[in-house]
Amino acid sequence: QVQLVESGGGLVQAGDSLRLSCTASGGTIGTYTIAWFRQAPGKEREFVTAISNNGGSPIYGDSVRGRFAISRDNTKNTVDLQMNSLKPEDTAVYYCAGRRATVLHRTPRSYTLWGQGTQVTVSS
Repeated sequence: QVQLVESGGGLVQAGDSLRLSCTASGGTIGTYTIAWFRQAPGKEREFVTAISNNGGSPIYGDSVRGRFAISRDNTKNTVDLQMNSLKPEDTAVYYCAGRRATVLHRTPRSYTLWGQGTQVTVSS
């Protein structure tokens, strides 16, 4: 059974960069459309970005567009999230999620496979 595992979280200062990775085990990440979501304490899970399994143009949430970039390397079985110009409001647990379809969705319920999350904390 395919499992997704996030890595790369940590504590950084405002303005810094951080790179998260989502790695698939037990299967091939290339068959999945992958999204990143985040959830801050007391808030709903928020869409960050998604990239389709055919490598088409990704989509981004309004709050991260222009600062974050998603990419995939199917040979390494990973999807990465490059986060630049981080702000304190980016502080959250970041989750990668997958679905066996090409169409991109912004809603968590559209994704059937989830990692356990990695904490990102941005200090001011």
